[in-house]
Amino acid sequence: MISLLTHNPWRSIVTWLRSPTRALPAQPITVTLQHWQPVAEVDERYLSFSIDISLLAGGFWWEGALDVKRGLGTLRVPPIQLDLKKLDKLVQLLGPAYLRIGGSEADKIHYFNAPADEDDPLILTRDQWDNLHAFIQRNDLRFMFTCKYGLFNRRHHGSWRGDELNTLLQYSSEQGYNIDVFELGNELNAYWAFHGLLSQPRAKRLAQDYDRFCVLVLSHFPNARLCGPGSAFWPRLGETIRPISNITPGFLSSLKTRLDIVDWHYYPFQSERSPLRTRAAHLRHLLNPKSFEDYRKFSHKLSELRDRFQPQAELWTGETGSAQCGGQPELSDRWASSFWWADQLGMGARCGQKVMVRQSLVGGDYGMVARLTLKPRPDYWVSWLWGQMMGQQVFAVESGNTSLRCYLHSARNGEGKTLMLINLHDQAVQLDLNRELQTSIRQGYVMTAKTVVSRRVRINGMKVKFNSGRIQLADFPTQPFDGNLPPYSISFWHCQL
Repeated sequence: MISLLTHNPWRSIVTWLRSPTRALPAQPITVTLQHWQPVAEVDERYLSFSIDISLLAGGFWWEGALDVKRGLGTLRVPPIQLDLKKLDKLVQLLGPAYLRIGGSEADKIHYFNAPADEDDPLILTRDQWDNLHAFIQRNDLRFMFTCKYGLFNRRHHGSWRGDELNTLLQYSSEQGYNIDVFELGNELNAYWAFHGLLSQPRAKRLAQDYDRFCVLVLSHFPNARLCGPGSAFWPRLGETIRPISNITPGFLSSLKTRLDIVDWHYYPFQSERSPLRTRAAHLRHLLNPKSFEDYRKFSHKLSELRDRFQPQAELWTGETGSAQCGGQPELSDRWASSFWWADQLGMGARCGQKVMVRQSLVGGDYGMVARLTLKPRPDYWVSWLWGQMMGQQVFAVESGNTSLRCYLHSARNGEGKTLMLINLHDQAVQLDLNRELQTSIRQGYVMTAKTVVSRRVRINGMKVKFNSGRIQLADFPTQPFDGNLPPYSISFWHCQL
């Protein structure tokens, strides 16, 4: 099917070229190591990903959809095939990771059976659930599951009953399945948008439901971790409308249960499908470093709330992608969309986020892998190279120019550290490194593309090929460091620090 929702990349390029170019600095850009002690540490499964429950069960999805209806695409898709060998190899190249099953239809789905009086119900079948757990086990994934909240009448909030969920949990326990992380409901602060204004739970009543939910979960899975509230933050606005949807402070302060994880959802842009666009997914925004900074602001805000109300909990970005409502056609699947992703991975680690869950592994314009062809997109290869190079310890390094982004981690394998550099300038830049960095950098890997809207990327000038899953870092000869970075590049440099 040819989508009528078209975004002409060449029109975007012309518009972008006509806009003022960011002038190169007159002097080389300074990059400075602040101190030798790590400032944070991420989970070994930091870079994680989701498969939307709509794809798992065959619900409404984005590809080809011209519109959005209550947070969903308008086209029905068949359930995803999880037994494909290529999909296994794609996952294994990104491991180890958490797999999150969630999304907007997590709150309307039925487990195994549906009420007889419901028209066109969405059902997660036993076979789909069994196949999912087989997929998780053979790919060494850990499982994060968004459980159904599903009460859309305000008078019912505060008295949640988990009868359907109890059936799923009891079956899973009997089968010996492992569910590592549980959360209740998808973006509970945005129910007014997904299910109608009167469905929006208030913070205190939601906390009462969550307390009941946690008791039920732990009765079946006593070693599981509890996560919440997964509130949606909008670019520029944050949690939006007070007091209707700004529920995180009230929820955390009212909750009696001790959470293991405080998480949130964030998309830096909105696609053309989104009915509200506070920062549209235009090329000029995707390449503007100012677009990346809201993430830091909201992450710090959530950290303060965690410290105040749930100090024992980790911070996770439980869902993130380039653009809300499925991603922007012909932009979210291109090289231009990889810069926010690389930067958010670095910034999230620096801000103390333990895990970053990418929406999504497969499907939509924002998927790292195309659903119908299983072809890896640029973001997939950025993720793969991050996983090859960036370790768990995070160090403080600063750039003297906002369009040159820099992040420093321990090396993933072996001694030393890895410096990631993101050049958002449209020309090559020269670096001025402090002595420790300058003398320590030996070689690295530079990712580039023919144009910012290319579908394919290169590493050290070589085309990246999946090669039936046999790709490895040794396929690419290392590049020596000469202090210069190509335009629109993402590079990873091994430092013997």
